[in-house]
Amino acid sequence: MRHRTIERWSFYTGTWPLDPTRSTLVFIHGAGLSGRLWWNQVDALGNRANTVSIDLPGHGDAPGPHLESIEDMARAIRDFLDDVRPPSPIPVGLSMGGAIVLRLLLDEPDRFQAAVLSNTGAKLGVMPAIMEVLKADFARYLDLSLPFLVSKKTTPDQYRPAIEDAASQDPDVTYSDLAACNVFDVRDSLGGIHAPVLVVTGSDDMMTPPKYGAFLAKAIPNARLTRISEAGHLSPVESPDEFNGALAEFLDEQGL
Repeated sequence: MRHRTIERWSFYTGTWPLDPTRSTLVFIHGAGLSGRLWWNQVDALGNRANTVSIDLPGHGDAPGPHLESIEDMARAIRDFLDDVRPPSPIPVGLSMGGAIVLRLLLDEPDRFQAAVLSNTGAKLGVMPAIMEVLKADFARYLDLSLPFLVSKKTTPDQYRPAIEDAASQDPDVTYSDLAACNVFDVRDSLGGIHAPVLVVTGSDDMMTPPKYGAFLAKAIPNARLTRISEAGHLSPVESPDEFNGALAEFLDEQGL
C-alpha cells in the first residue's frame, strides 16, 4: 500500500500506477475518520481491482478547509475523480461515506457502473446529546462512542487502529461531519438510483442498525443486501475477511 498526494488530494492505493484495464474501488471514510479506515481493503482487494482510499478535505493528511455538507463532500469526490482519473470507479462508502456515495449516484446516475453502501442509511440523524458531548469534551465523546461503534465481540486489537485514527482528527471537523450527517435525508429519491448496489450491514451495528440497510436494499431498484455477522458499525475493520469476500463476490457477479 502506498500513500500518495496529487495536487490537493491525499489518498492510499494498493498499486500505482493504476491498471487501466481494471475497475477501481474508491473507498470513502465515515465521519471523524480518514482514509486509514480502509487500509485492509486497499491491501487485500488490490489483487482483484485497483484500490484507492481518499482522505476527505480536512481529514487525515488532506489539507483543509473541511466541507460542511454531504453535497459539498460529494462534489469533492467528483473533483478527485476528474483530477486523478481512476479507471471505471466504483465508490464504496461507510456511514457518512455511504451518504456521499448515495449523493454521487443520484447526482450522476450514468457515471458509476456499481457502488457499495456500508453501515449507512438514507437518513442519518444524530442525537443532540452526542453533539453536545462532542462539543464539550472530545475525549469523553470518543469513550462514549466506542460501545456504539463496534460489536461486543470485536477485540481491542481489531478496532484500535480505527479508534486511534478517530482520536487524531480535529474535533471541530468531526463535529461538522456529524452536523452534515444530521441533515442528510434522501429517502424519497432512492428510486432514481439504477446502478447495481451492494448494501452491507453489521449484525450488531447500533449506529445504523440493520433495518437501515434493509430499507436501502428495498428502495434502490438494483440493490442486494448482505449482513456481516458479529460486526458493529465498523464492519470493514471488525470483520475484514468477510467484508472483503462480500465485495469480491459482488464484483464477480457484476463482471467487474
